[in-house]
Amino acid sequence: MDLKEFREIVAQNIYYLRTVNHMTQYELGQKLNYSDKAISKWERGDGVPDAYILTKISELFGVSVDYILTEHSEQDKRVDTKPAKVAKQTIMNISVISVFVLALLAFIIIALTCDVYYWQVFVYAVPIATICAIVFSSVWERARGVLAYTSILLWSLLATIYVAIGNYSYWLIFVLGIPLQAIVFLVLRLKITITVTKKLPKQKEEENQTQDEPKN
Repeated sequence: MDLKEFREIVAQNIYYLRTVNHMTQYELGQKLNYSDKAISKWERGDGVPDAYILTKISELFGVSVDYILTEHSEQDKRVDTKPAKVAKQTIMNISVISVFVLALLAFIIIALTCDVYYWQVFVYAVPIATICAIVFSSVWERARGVLAYTSILLWSLLATIYVAIGNYSYWLIFVLGIPLQAIVFLVLRLKITITVTKKLPKQKEEENQTQDEPKN
């Protein structure tokens, strides 16, 4: 394998990892503290990132450095990148489960020390666990996940207030959730629309750069 062929393999792998994760060259450059021109250069095969940047790219996309340096078939690419998504989901699940484990621990301690079965602690744990899910979904740019978990957060907060009041005749408090849910939906949809609108010119610029590249 000569240097030119090696650069092309690295270029194809970086391009695949970026696009399969719905990321523009500008966004990848921001995460690596490089310009989008540097990313474009790597994806054209005009250069190869150094060892440190290769490590950062592998950590960002959840693959090994060897994956970036090795040629793959289309099927191999799909198989190799799947564990990254599984790992992200596992991390989020662990954080959510940890919240309920702490709630269970608090329930046991209260029951043993005060002889009171304070089941409400599990209700209070739901919004906290949901906030963890929202944070991870935001970091990993999962717009649908953010929308779903924000809705759960809204209703769980209303349930928390309802339980905290202790007067179960106040069930009409849940009626507030209807307009609030509509607001949440509209705000997040607007945010998604704005994000997509900002990405379109960058994606179009990338397509133009690809079309302008000289073909060997």
